[in-house]
Amino acid sequence: MLVNEFLEQSASRLRAKTAVVCDRRRYSYEEINAAANRFANCLLRYGLIRQERVVVYLPNSAEAVVSIFGVLKAGGVFVVVNPLVKPDRLEYILRDCNAIAIVTTCQLFKSALSGLERCPNLRHVFLIDAKRVRSGGSSSRQFESLAFHRELERSVERQPFRRSIDIDLASIIYTSGSSGNPKGVMLTHLNMVSAAHSIIEYLENTPDDIILNCLPLSFDYGLYQVLMAFQFGGTVILENGFVFPYQTIELLKKEKVTGFPIVPAMAVILLHLKDVNHLELPSLRYITSTAQAFPPEHLARMREIFPGAKTYSMYGLTECKRVSYLPPGELARRPASVGKAMPNTEVYLVGEDDRVITSPWTVGELVVRGASVMRGYWNLPEETAKRLRPGIYPGEYVLYTGDIFQMDEEGFLYFVSRQDDIIKTGGEMVSPKEVENVLYELADVREAAVVPVEDEVLGFAIKAVVVLREKSALKRRDIIKHCALKLERFKIPKHVDIRFTLLPKTSSGKIAKRELQ
Repeated sequence: MLVNEFLEQSASRLRAKTAVVCDRRRYSYEEINAAANRFANCLLRYGLIRQERVVVYLPNSAEAVVSIFGVLKAGGVFVVVNPLVKPDRLEYILRDCNAIAIVTTCQLFKSALSGLERCPNLRHVFLIDAKRVRSGGSSSRQFESLAFHRELERSVERQPFRRSIDIDLASIIYTSGSSGNPKGVMLTHLNMVSAAHSIIEYLENTPDDIILNCLPLSFDYGLYQVLMAFQFGGTVILENGFVFPYQTIELLKKEKVTGFPIVPAMAVILLHLKDVNHLELPSLRYITSTAQAFPPEHLARMREIFPGAKTYSMYGLTECKRVSYLPPGELARRPASVGKAMPNTEVYLVGEDDRVITSPWTVGELVVRGASVMRGYWNLPEETAKRLRPGIYPGEYVLYTGDIFQMDEEGFLYFVSRQDDIIKTGGEMVSPKEVENVLYELADVREAAVVPVEDEVLGFAIKAVVVLREKSALKRRDIIKHCALKLERFKIPKHVDIRFTLLPKTSSGKIAKRELQ
């Protein structure tokens, strides 16, 4: 089965049913499918070759959904990029995956234009809010700027001939890497279909489910809300963030939402709202949480606030989407656990010698085997070899997650730590190296180290420890301002510790970051 068949099959049997609610508009399965067919035929008309990459650089919107499925129908590979990503990072992604097209807005296009002109493979820019066809590009490299909706009107609505099989790539999802540059996680149709089916199975989704998604589609947790809803024929409501929580609560009531995916940072905001104990949401069937460890006390409070909703605490990573879930009935007994492996997935722990750990409560690295495990990292064979390694059975490769866990006598998992120092803040992944590189751009900075510190709202906040040159006049506000010009909002340090003496070192000469937390 292919990912685009989620939409096609639901559109065939549920033509008039609402598939997407966004910006006060309701879109039926028939409308979304027809628009995706038109965009697919548009891409084919402009010469898209099977497995070529198309970047979707948009906020949550119907156009983003249409673009994703249109790319798949045309036999391409979609790459969703957060619209908050800075132009230089966007340029890196476009160049790295050799994208031939991008779908975006006029405003985002304008801010990213200089970078787009340096992408030699980019041929077409589709602008969802442009009224007419325009030409664009530079004297050194020409690409066409096209009005997205006008191009759809010019395209035929018939479904394109099926060009893909399930081992073909469906998506590349970029995630922060230890080098500072993002890594492209390659996911096949089989990977994504398998993950979606497993999650739907344990959430017990039905066509009656209505999901409120406040998470960006660039975040795989947000993306799969759409994919899964289309698979089981439900409705997904797309919001851009969780900025106004009271409005979100009203939306939960008004739309009779049954499923609400959150990250722990959202839970903290909910728990501090006035009159939170008096919420009446009789339709809400379940709440899911992932992205970072959910404090047990927060889980307990969530159960008090939403007594009629099942709460699923989950663990996953982009390289295989989801690994485990804790059945709601186990929350009271094992509040610190992230559960057991999800359906059609197997997990085990290994020690430093790569031997499988059989004794309970022994610390080891988590290994995952299953159809949802990624194909590898785009253009990074060495990084791929570190993560995808021979398993315990002949001929197979399994995912070494780099995460340290314990497992109890009944097979329930307990997260301990990450092997690397990637910081997860508010559901986003941040590479300390990337932030440090930006800090070193300041002439007065002698040393810089970025570390995580516990934060009630974010889970972990970013702290920058900066050693300045003697008599430097650089202030905290100057450092923050510089970072804001170079980094996405969630990567900007919340805390800045300015020093004038060199930072402590390990025996190998590296900065001893543990002493700075």
